[in-house]
Amino acid sequence: MIVFDLKCSNDHTFEGWFDDSRAFNEQKAKGMITCPVCEDTGISKVPSTFAIKASQIAADSSCVQKDLENIGEKIADFVKNNFEDVGCKFTTEALKMHYGVSELKNIRGTSTEKEEKILKDEGINFFKIPVPTDPNTDS
Repeated sequence: MIVFDLKCSNDHTFEGWFDDSRAFNEQKAKGMITCPVCEDTGISKVPSTFAIKASQIAADSSCVQKDLENIGEKIADFVKNNFEDVGCKFTTEALKMHYGVSELKNIRGTSTEKEEKILKDEGINFFKIPVPTDPNTDS
């Protein structure tokens, strides 16, 4: 749907809703669009009353990017502080917990695509969070 600001030949302004611009043109050509005030069919589109300032979009986009980076950092910090890092033993540890061999706990680590398939096949729910590397380490 698209909304157009419209005006009749008597200067009454109103709004019209159409499937698309083509639908407006077809209905206008058939005289199907009438002014709700005077029923005039001499209708034309008028400039909309709103505007978007490009510099504001850029500023908003920059703020959104910073907010997303901040959220990402908070998630990474939460995971680092609340999940045990089991490294490349992630799949093994997840399977042990799933089958009751070891105590349930929050873990984080790495896994290969093959290991992830095993976890999925076993019905183990997990999700991947890209965590940025610490700039103070050699990794």
